[in-house]
Amino acid sequence: MKKRFTNMERRLLALSCFVPLLALLTVPAKAMHIMEGFLPQGHAIAWGAVCVPFVVGGLISIKKIISNHRKAVLLLAMMGAYAFVLSALKMPSVTGSSSHPTGTGLGAVMFGPMPMAVIGMIVLLFQAILLAHGGLTTLGANTFSMAIAGPFVSFGVYKLCQKLKVNRLVSVGLACAIGDLFTYCVTSVQLALAHPGQEGVLASMTEFLGIFALTQVPLAIVEGILSAIVVMMLESFAKPELREIGFLNKEVADA
Repeated sequence: MKKRFTNMERRLLALSCFVPLLALLTVPAKAMHIMEGFLPQGHAIAWGAVCVPFVVGGLISIKKIISNHRKAVLLLAMMGAYAFVLSALKMPSVTGSSSHPTGTGLGAVMFGPMPMAVIGMIVLLFQAILLAHGGLTTLGANTFSMAIAGPFVSFGVYKLCQKLKVNRLVSVGLACAIGDLFTYCVTSVQLALAHPGQEGVLASMTEFLGIFALTQVPLAIVEGILSAIVVMMLESFAKPELREIGFLNKEVADA
């Protein structure tokens, strides 16, 4: 018997397809994440190698999610669309890079950090190919900062807030904001290692962090607030799906 989509599944599917199309309307820029050719060849290869075990682990994690939680597939797709759109909203910053929300923290909060390694890498790959944002040679470095380091910190902050009995929406906001900021701490380290300057890596990293802070701190706050709003909306329209993946317990989902 042919399975029919519920109204909620249709809405989620439409949103997950429509949102990335909006991002394609943004004006391409040569500065996004770490731009093409800005890292030495050895650095580019090294960061790519570091990402490999996380991407493999992410593929295994996504396979388990798809097998065990069929209703959660559309939510997983939405997390990719959310990351695609937010990370495409850029502001000029450090030479060779730019400031923007990451969007990967919310997926890490809901599904754990491992799936975001794969989803984030796909987002970065499509942006590099379709929008000329970032680059193929810097894909490994950008994946590590935005799709691995940031999501792991967001996940850790959210779990800590849960143990401290912090309000769920506040926890989501804090987790996504701090994960966003940590992404740019890692990016600053990557840029400093590649371009230490005359005063060395530490001085270069401090300079990069100082420049990023001007634009990234307010962007991180905005991302935290927006992520909390998205969760609030999902709690209203997709409680069964959130309960299935363990984000909501039964008592909350039935409320």
